[in-house]
Amino acid sequence: MPSSLPHLDRRALLASLALVSLPTVPKVGVAAIQQPSAGVWPRASTVPGGVARLSLGPAAQRPRAVVRQGDVDVPVRVVGDVIEWTAVLGIALAAATGDGHIVVLPGAEAETQQKPRQVRYTVAPKRYAEQQLKVAPRTVDLSPQDQARYERERDHQARVMATWSEPAHQALPSLHMRQPTPGRRSSSFGLRRVFNGQARNPHSGMDIAAPTGTPVVAPLPGTVIDTGDYFFNGGTVWLDHGHGLLTMYCHLSSMDVKVGDTVGAGEAFCKVGATGRVTGPHLHWGVMLNRTMVDPALFIDGPRT
Repeated sequence: MPSSLPHLDRRALLASLALVSLPTVPKVGVAAIQQPSAGVWPRASTVPGGVARLSLGPAAQRPRAVVRQGDVDVPVRVVGDVIEWTAVLGIALAAATGDGHIVVLPGAEAETQQKPRQVRYTVAPKRYAEQQLKVAPRTVDLSPQDQARYERERDHQARVMATWSEPAHQALPSLHMRQPTPGRRSSSFGLRRVFNGQARNPHSGMDIAAPTGTPVVAPLPGTVIDTGDYFFNGGTVWLDHGHGLLTMYCHLSSMDVKVGDTVGAGEAFCKVGATGRVTGPHLHWGVMLNRTMVDPALFIDGPRT
């Protein structure tokens, strides 16, 4: 924010903005997408599995934004203040390259005749590497019983992933995360995985190699919204950080929290393990925005994947 702004009467600024009718923006090219400066998190990467930062302009009330997924309008996280609002959009790994858009709505409390408008972005191509893995045959060619279990768990996880909360506390001051456990990245986000010679879905998280029992800490403050022992993911905990930002921790040997617990940034709440479909002990860490798994490397210090 420019140095002169703190000297303005902020109440007067709010009042003046409330009278401004923002123009409809038919298209915003890739050049208009906000590029991150130092200290802006997550870093923008408008590729499949990445994050777009889309400028929504000024408004007296926080705008609402949605993105179409199938036949459902999914809320998009909006950050900023009356001077500049920004939509932080997760882009699916399966997203086609080319143009996409979100729909921006007036703030819930705005007294305005402002109409919904589209803000467009462009998804650039990215080629991810391939990884060959050998695992227990029963975790690739599922028995009828295991298939039924997987489908039950998949439906349950879909409900967890649809979580959208309005935190009672103020919005997180930053989405800059810490790596949840020390160790080497043993498998990066987006890898095209081949299990026992059979292609499966791309890797939707970051794997961090660490010994069984290594503590895992929360990268941001959050609330536990799910724990369980799942067929593929093993011991699993989901944290909700508000406004559609969720994180997932899999293959755990120990889960030291229950649904409804809150954890602070840096607080240990589970331990690395080798449960579920694994080739050795490690943490699978996932980050989700607007029900879309995105690259965790965009939220932490260090190289992107």
